[in-house]
Amino acid sequence: MTFSATKGTVDLLTNVLTLNLEEGSHIVGVTARDGDKSVTTSFSVIVTNEEVPADSYYKNAIGKEGQELKAALHDIISDHRQLSYAEVWEALKETDKDPNNPNNVILLYSGDSRSKDRNGGNVGDWNREHVWAKSHGDFGTSKGPGTDIHHLRPTDVQVNSARGNLDFDYGGNAVKGCDGCFKSANSWEPPDRVKGDVARMLFYMATRYEPGDRVDLELNERLNNGSNPYHGKLSVLLEWHEMDPVDAFERNRNKTIEQWQGNRNPFIDHPEWVQSIWQSAGSEDLKKAS
Repeated sequence: MTFSATKGTVDLLTNVLTLNLEEGSHIVGVTARDGDKSVTTSFSVIVTNEEVPADSYYKNAIGKEGQELKAALHDIISDHRQLSYAEVWEALKETDKDPNNPNNVILLYSGDSRSKDRNGGNVGDWNREHVWAKSHGDFGTSKGPGTDIHHLRPTDVQVNSARGNLDFDYGGNAVKGCDGCFKSANSWEPPDRVKGDVARMLFYMATRYEPGDRVDLELNERLNNGSNPYHGKLSVLLEWHEMDPVDAFERNRNKTIEQWQGNRNPFIDHPEWVQSIWQSAGSEDLKKAS
């Protein structure tokens, strides 16, 4: 019995078919012959590229836990190109591009697809939302934390204004123009579809900006953090990270940001590290964070 295939190669000794296919959909036909008869069958193969960075990027963090892991990740992600605030406009047009319409961007909270050229400060425009509120640490739009596109997202002008510098928590009143958003006097709740996105952006900021940087940012259990370099509410962010896992949009955004800044969000590539750094600390550390 001999075998042949329309794609790949068949080892004549083991009859094992080896495929080396490009990304995309493929139909592979295999024919078996015994000298008198032949039978052909076919099957489909879909090849995808996960775009997960090589272990070499995180090699100095592998095997570490807790605060030792957080310190190692800080060292890995802290040496990146710092954009100007003007450059952020152009960067967000790429990082948050609508996969179904390259002329538009997806707005973080509302989920609307809006023309990428309609950026500005007027009603109906989108602007640059600091997910880690820039007043929490008083870093403004300075290079570094103020222009780090890992936490900057296109957002409807009015929705951005409604969020202000509120900490994150459950509850409140429905927000006009943002289905699934809720706001109280001291907290903001984003829609379920981006709760995990918000959490992972804040986990990144608390890891990227440590003592010795422009500002030392940390997560805590408080609301109304004001100008202090803290953001809450940690226990809620941990829940949101679990309930809204990493999706394809986040992964693609992480890849595009690396092209602009030269660094990645580790908690998109390795969601399990959130538990190692924050959840494993236990309730005592959560109390200290409050």
